[in-house]
Amino acid sequence: MTTVAPDRTTPDRMPVLYLSHGAPPLADDPIWPGELAAWSAGLPRPTAILMVSAHWEEAPLALGATSTVPLVYDFWGFPEHYYRVAYPAPGAPELAEEVRKLLRAPGTPVQDIPDRGLDHGAYVPLVEMFPGADIPVLQVSLPTLDPQRLMELGRRLAPLRDQGVLIVGSGFFTHNLRAISPDGRVPGVMAEFDDWGRRALEAGDVDALLDFERKAPAGRLAHPRTEHFAPLFVTLGAGADELASQRAVIDGFWMGLAKRSIQIG
Repeated sequence: MTTVAPDRTTPDRMPVLYLSHGAPPLADDPIWPGELAAWSAGLPRPTAILMVSAHWEEAPLALGATSTVPLVYDFWGFPEHYYRVAYPAPGAPELAEEVRKLLRAPGTPVQDIPDRGLDHGAYVPLVEMFPGADIPVLQVSLPTLDPQRLMELGRRLAPLRDQGVLIVGSGFFTHNLRAISPDGRVPGVMAEFDDWGRRALEAGDVDALLDFERKAPAGRLAHPRTEHFAPLFVTLGAGADELASQRAVIDGFWMGLAKRSIQIG
């Protein structure tokens, strides 16, 4: 039987992703790295990657390094080898200029922080998805946690998809560190929130998702602080005209937290 390789040429428009990035030990999980690698293998090759991570909040919106600089090891108490991970992806100065143009027109202020490298919300999944570190990457900050404003940010960035840019919102579908369970037990509130989120996404119920703190069961327990859900709204905004194509690529749980990850387009 002849195996046909996936078409990785750049299409007319790139999809947009929201993924759960776990933590540095994701790399040692027996399942999750393979899921991320299989996902990227089915994607067209991006011209560049725009990362919006839960781990960088900065207002006004900030553009990170546009050259290769050291990673940000923004975690504590882990074994030493997690601090030796490298991901020397090229910077993306041309993409940074395109972001400035798209946000300048609506009058959104943009700042540059040229020594700010990729944090673990960016590089942990990228190591598994694009291990060659040969695609230019630009990380931008979350300038707010307000879902409506983040959706509007995604809409403004959406034209980048037509230039072959892969827009990635990187968070965690549920994120309550007190609910972490090393034995894999899934707390009921995490399962309930994940199921509610799945159904809302499948129905395209953006209004419910925007008001998730009140509409979702145990919304404030699944996300005591909302920064890990926030990148989803950038993704939804960037894919707003294709929400019917939304699909879950990864689901299930990791240490009790939902790792649901979606693709639009």
